[in-house]
Amino acid sequence: MNDGCLSSSSWASWELNKRQGTMKLLTAEQKKFYDDNGYVVLDLLTEGEVDELSQDFDTIFKAKAASDTEATWAGDWKDDTKKKMEVKSIHGLQMYSGVFSRLLINPQVLDACEDLMGTPDILLHHTKAHVKPPGTGSPFPMHQDYHYFPFEKDSMIAVFLSLDASYPKNGGLCVYPGSHKLGPQKDVSTAPGYHYLDRKEFPIEKAVPLELKRGQIVIFSYLLIHGSYDNTSRDCQRRMYLVQLMSAHDTPLSVRHISDCQGMVLRGMCYKSDADIKKRHREFTTLEEKEQAKKTM
Repeated sequence: MNDGCLSSSSWASWELNKRQGTMKLLTAEQKKFYDDNGYVVLDLLTEGEVDELSQDFDTIFKAKAASDTEATWAGDWKDDTKKKMEVKSIHGLQMYSGVFSRLLINPQVLDACEDLMGTPDILLHHTKAHVKPPGTGSPFPMHQDYHYFPFEKDSMIAVFLSLDASYPKNGGLCVYPGSHKLGPQKDVSTAPGYHYLDRKEFPIEKAVPLELKRGQIVIFSYLLIHGSYDNTSRDCQRRMYLVQLMSAHDTPLSVRHISDCQGMVLRGMCYKSDADIKKRHREFTTLEEKEQAKKTM
């Protein structure tokens, strides 16, 4: 393949399945719902798997309690009447726990992603975790992930795991169904490094709330307009873990958002990585990326 990526013998069987219209996991109805709406809610994990993830999630956040993990977005979208807003965030949980590493290659999850992405060659972009405390948990303004890491073919998807029952009152997710078909919308952020859309054009009040059970997963396009509510509950935190994935056959439009394990092949094959012996150390590559980023930002 001329883009340097292929998936060995699995490619032939995947091409056959594609021609026959068959999928690895999802039903035709689930695939159509995703195509029409830009997201789909799935039950992919066992209760035991969710328990294990939940336990290690809490252990990691407790161990890093002294770190600066505050991640409320900056900008003119914020409600200044609310005295305190907070959301705790840690990126790259696979760097802290094998449980989260195993989730990245969970066969059920990757089968669903393959069905939605239309490729057997799937790479990791980044992972992150959020905790919204009760009463003070920050909302996230309506936005598209596209503005944080645009790609040529828009293959990027998010796998959003809700580790608690999630609903508007405790800061749950909300979406504009079908908005992924609009393409990239205007970024009106007033704060460098943050991206969000016009609140008058896409008010959070008109978004559709997604009420999720503990352990449910939402997979959505990075073009889907989405956000989340503030946590106004008295005693219900909202924890989530998110994995961003990209096709091995896609190309970033600019160098940004470099994260731990980015480009790791989770399924299939990819030969884009440089095998030059002089570039075997990550530090060397990082310097190049920083210089390139200055030119493209």
